[in-house]
Amino acid sequence: MKALVISGGGSKGAFGGGVAQYLIQERKRDYDLYLGTSTGSLLISHLALQKLEKIKRIYTSVDQKSIFKNCPFTIKNKYGVDTIAINHFNVIKSFIKGSLTFGDSSNLRELVEKEITKDEFEELKSGIKDIIVTVSNLSLNQVEYKSINDYSYDDFLDWIWISCNYTPFMSLVKKNGCEYADGGLGCMTPIEEAIKRGAKEVDAIILQTEVSQLNRMPSKNAFSLITNVFNFMADRIEHQNIRIGKFAASHKDVIINFYYTPIVLTTNSLIFKKEQMAEWWQKGYDFAAQKDNEINELITE
Repeated sequence: MKALVISGGGSKGAFGGGVAQYLIQERKRDYDLYLGTSTGSLLISHLALQKLEKIKRIYTSVDQKSIFKNCPFTIKNKYGVDTIAINHFNVIKSFIKGSLTFGDSSNLRELVEKEITKDEFEELKSGIKDIIVTVSNLSLNQVEYKSINDYSYDDFLDWIWISCNYTPFMSLVKKNGCEYADGGLGCMTPIEEAIKRGAKEVDAIILQTEVSQLNRMPSKNAFSLITNVFNFMADRIEHQNIRIGKFAASHKDVIINFYYTPIVLTTNSLIFKKEQMAEWWQKGYDFAAQKDNEINELITE
């Protein structure tokens, strides 16, 4: 049984999509399990359907308005580096409305429903492949894995959306009596879950560099401080997930093929730019092809 695992990473998901396209299109990888966290959860349904051009179009055409109904920050570019600053008006508007978060990501929920049709959902659910998204249950203090086989169309789309909600910048969702948020708050890379579900070979797309290559710039405002803190925690969680995944694999004779980003793509994955994401998609595809060629050269030597 083979599994494709895609980690969280916001806009960097475009790079992961390019890697996955190469593996499925050129390597003819046929997976039984598709597991994703956050941005990974947005990719896996279309990848399982092998609708590669459709998901590429989606990822290379989104912007901030595609994600946020009420965006809590503004983007500034200084010396070629994108940074975020508080959008005081939008944040105050959220609090006046009684929101528990700075922003509102309900536009993303609408986008998910627009791009994953009921027919596509039924095709996936009636097939033999399992699609699993990661969410964080804040009320019960636990990570949960939601399989397409267990839910209706609307419920599963909710779980995909919830998996991507990077609180407190995006929506906090109350469902089944609990508060839910981004799956990456608990598990950035669900390799261990793939192994628990029977995977004997895992292709894991990790949307960060294998070795830390980043010294973060000093925080400029409260929002940049919060994102730096959250990014630090996410990096630690991901490293832990990978170590646990490797440990589980070593005890169950599971092969893990890792695909890390070769360079730091961005210091803020909440910034969505169409041209940049199109470039990252192609870079992901080219990187996977280059890695494949290097492996083949080693084999033939």
